[in-house]
Amino acid sequence: MENIIITEKSNPDTVNIDISSSLEIAQMINNEDLKVAQKIKENLNSIAQAIDLISKNFLKDGKLFYFGAGTSGRLGVLDASECPPTFNSPYNMVQGIIAGGDRALRYAIEGAEDSTELAKEDFTKCSITENDTVCSISASGNANYVIEILRLAKENNTKTIAVTCNPKAKMSEYADIVICIETGAEAITGSTRMKAGTAQKMVLNMLTTGAMVKIGKTYKNLMIDVKPTNTKLKDRAVRITSQIAETDYETAKNLLEKNNYKIKETILQLKYNIPFDEAQKILNAENGIIRRVFEKNN
Repeated sequence: MENIIITEKSNPDTVNIDISSSLEIAQMINNEDLKVAQKIKENLNSIAQAIDLISKNFLKDGKLFYFGAGTSGRLGVLDASECPPTFNSPYNMVQGIIAGGDRALRYAIEGAEDSTELAKEDFTKCSITENDTVCSISASGNANYVIEILRLAKENNTKTIAVTCNPKAKMSEYADIVICIETGAEAITGSTRMKAGTAQKMVLNMLTTGAMVKIGKTYKNLMIDVKPTNTKLKDRAVRITSQIAETDYETAKNLLEKNNYKIKETILQLKYNIPFDEAQKILNAENGIIRRVFEKNN
């Protein structure tokens, strides 16, 4: 029993969950979830190192690749898919790959997490370079798929990150940075879609958000690179522009529409009364980081 993976152990605090009331069940699960944020807090240094690694590679036109199986793979795909609308990043800048392909997002694919062949195929398809970052996600950290991905990345001289909930994860051997959120036994034994999944989602949010902030995708805490694909986001873009440029809503809205909602360029046009092309040139000189432009002109 000593060799059992920690996420597979039985939780003594929920052993009677099957004879509990609905409220008691909710309380038990909530009590377990309360432990997740504290465990993440204990790993902030390694998370910060990963943010720095990813952002540095982004500035070299590198990409971030998430690899995982089952719940972990789905969470990687989810985080990657939310980056373009949030930060207006290219769709291939952050990519989520799940063992078994897109069908595995909805259905369990038998044997996918154990397949080194699938890992080799997926790694090859991605055309990963030395400027990219590979992040394998696995609660146990022992799935052959994620281990093989990291091994191939190391052979490729690509920087690697492992996100796991098991301090004895085998994939840690192939990772430059290990983020181990030791969430312990689940409310339902072995159901790592619960605390482990919550921890992974929180960590991935921090990795991409932190890296995007570092490369200038926000000004203060405002989403100045948001891709306005609906009415709500267009309204947000106008409000952000008018706030930073210190102009009225309609003026900001009219110029944003003319500029196809290029928020940063529009802000500079309004703030400094310059043409769009000049605003774009100034931004490019500062790698798109608008705070640097303000610092130099205020």
